[in-house]
Amino acid sequence: MATNSLEHDLKCLSIEELEKIAATMMDKQTRDYYNEGADSGSTLRENIDAYQKYRIRPRILRDVSRLDTSATIFGHKNAFPMGVAPTAMQRLAHTDGESATACACAKRNVIMGLSSFSTTTLEDVAQAADNQIPLVLQLYLFEERAHSEKLIARAKKAGYKAVFLTVDTPYLGRRNLEIRNQFKLPSHFSIPNFAQQGDEKGGDAEFQQEKGAKKERKPSSAGFTGKDGSRTVPSGPITFHSHAANPTLSWEKDIEWLKKECGDDMQVWIKGVATAEDAQLAIKHKVDGIVVSNHGGRQLNGALATLDALPEVVAAVNKRIPVHVDGGIRHGTDIFKALALGADFCWIGRPVLWALAYKGQTGVELCLRLLEDEFKLAMGLAGVTRVQDINKSYLVKMEGCAFPAKL
Repeated sequence: MATNSLEHDLKCLSIEELEKIAATMMDKQTRDYYNEGADSGSTLRENIDAYQKYRIRPRILRDVSRLDTSATIFGHKNAFPMGVAPTAMQRLAHTDGESATACACAKRNVIMGLSSFSTTTLEDVAQAADNQIPLVLQLYLFEERAHSEKLIARAKKAGYKAVFLTVDTPYLGRRNLEIRNQFKLPSHFSIPNFAQQGDEKGGDAEFQQEKGAKKERKPSSAGFTGKDGSRTVPSGPITFHSHAANPTLSWEKDIEWLKKECGDDMQVWIKGVATAEDAQLAIKHKVDGIVVSNHGGRQLNGALATLDALPEVVAAVNKRIPVHVDGGIRHGTDIFKALALGADFCWIGRPVLWALAYKGQTGVELCLRLLEDEFKLAMGLAGVTRVQDINKSYLVKMEGCAFPAKL
């Protein structure tokens, strides 16, 4: 089987090597921010280790001379069943940040998600993608809805296809390295999606004094519930640490509102589902899709790995809406395994950040090509020619003392 015609980067032949290279190219604060999981990091590790519980059962003597790796998403024929997940503050890794990622995705024909807390405006990212691929906006629904209303309206106007509502952050997980490093976005960056009129910095530029200003702006403050049960919403400049967490979110109060805001222009997906019960509720409330996710192991430490949570969600949904999965994917065979367990599509996060740190847009193109090539090879060697034909008959699960159990 012919491989991609592009020459190999002999310094980086795998995502594992990419991670090691990036570790030498990021400053400590950025590296710790991107790579850390919550508390002991056990869920982060299990997201990766879960894929090692499964082995592929290859079928032979099948004509695999023609392989179709494509997958349709939002009406678009994606190069393979994987997209670039929304990850915050990408300019920490490379000066071109999210724009470089968008250009790389457009070139490799891979869908991209954008974080609300990106270091590039959603409009500039759309311009970089140049209508070549669908874009989705990851959304934190703030307690003060006006902020979210404005962001949704802008995303509609810029042509974003869906909102991925993050629902696993009623409170922020404890990230000890962030605490120890006193992580804060450097002053030469901003979170421009939330820049207010007359405030070019916006977002995480709290405490900084405006050039020529006579006084410092007031610091941001997180919301809290008083002893009397009354709720005070976050205030001040919008920052991730003060505004992203929203313990007031609920199915009844917020999903219908969000669907009305998005209207017919954008689909509403729930990102952060990990149980059959919540999958059933997602269907009840008529969301358009589910992303099985645990926030890259950055929220509830000790939670199920996303691959382990996937089968029960898939069974509960029973093909009524699409089920996607993220977390822990480091090789094309991981994508194959996730699809075999019932996922319709996969998303990657950290590998793209490492790729940005390595070579900017070129690095992201390399990352996507590595995973696509590995996935295509996995299909061919497993004896399957179409993505839709990948199913659990191609897997066994290693149980106990490494005895295989057929699924």
